[in-house]
Amino acid sequence: MSRLKEIYNTEIMSAMTQKFNYKNQLQVPKIEKIVINMGVGEAKDNAKVLESAVSDMQTVSGQKPVITKAKKSVAAFKLREGMPIGCKVTLRGKKMYEFLDRLVNLALPRVRDFRGISATAFDGRGNYALGIKEQLIFPEIEYDKIDKVRGMDVIIVTTAQTDEEARELLTQFGMPFQK
Repeated sequence: MSRLKEIYNTEIMSAMTQKFNYKNQLQVPKIEKIVINMGVGEAKDNAKVLESAVSDMQTVSGQKPVITKAKKSVAAFKLREGMPIGCKVTLRGKKMYEFLDRLVNLALPRVRDFRGISATAFDGRGNYALGIKEQLIFPEIEYDKIDKVRGMDVIIVTTAQTDEEARELLTQFGMPFQK
C-alpha cells in the first residue's frame, strides 16, 4: 500500500469527518482516478512526434498511454476525422497515488517561479484540472532525450459533491494551493 493511501485511511478521513460532520465513513470523499492528457497537434504531419509524446507519458505515468484520434474533420487545421492527435492515460489505485505523490512532492516544486496552483480550477462537481506547461518538471524525464517541450493536462476526479470538499481533500493530500 502506498504512503498516501495509508495517510488517507487514517489522517485524512478523520480530518474530513470532523470538518464536514459526516455521519458515515463512506461519505468521506476520495480520489477516484487521475487522467493525464497530452495533445500533440504536430502529429498530423509527423508520426515520430506522437511516438516521442507516448514514450514521455509512459515514463511519467508508469502505464502505456492510449492514442486519441480526432472526432471531427476541421479544414482550418488540415485535420481529418480519425487522425491521431494526442495520447492519454487513466490512473487508478496504487499507480494513481504514486503519481499524485510524485506530482505534489517532486514535480510541482520544480516549476519555475512556483507560487502554488490555482484554487479556482474546480468544475463545480469536485473535480480538479491542472495544466502543466512542460514535461521536464518530472524527474524521470531526461533533458537530453527530449526533442520538444510539451505540456499536459492532469485531471483529478474525486467523489466529492462540492468544490469546497474537493479543495479540502486535495489540501489534505498536500496540494500546494495559492493563498
